[in-house]
Amino acid sequence: MTVAMGDHVLDLACPPDDVTAVHTFLSSVWDNEPELSLEDRMALELALVELASNVIEHGADGRRVTCSLRVGVGPDEVLVSLTDDGVPVLVDPSAAHLPDALAEGGRGLALVQMVVDDLRYDRVDDRNRWVVRRGRH
Repeated sequence: MTVAMGDHVLDLACPPDDVTAVHTFLSSVWDNEPELSLEDRMALELALVELASNVIEHGADGRRVTCSLRVGVGPDEVLVSLTDDGVPVLVDPSAAHLPDALAEGGRGLALVQMVVDDLRYDRVDDRNRWVVRRGRH
């Protein structure tokens, strides 16, 4: 795991890294961005931990996956990119919806969409790229 705090970047290799590293990283980002509201922090943490968990769980396809998480805090919005070298994603994030109450999974992308203003995915060369934008409240 490599962390560059000036520009809020976390590089992960999973395993051995896991979603705990994302929580720790975001805690340090919040410490360096004290003007960011608690509401924004909680929403972004939910979104980014959910995305990172999905990448680690589904993107690895039984092998190691490397990820880079970049958080940019601007005066009006927070822009995040998460890139990984995992398998291509076969789910359209814009079509994600909450499953029924008894479903054991399938809530991740729908939850992310509920707390951010924009969620985009594309495949660039051999990497997945997720972009999250949330206007500051």
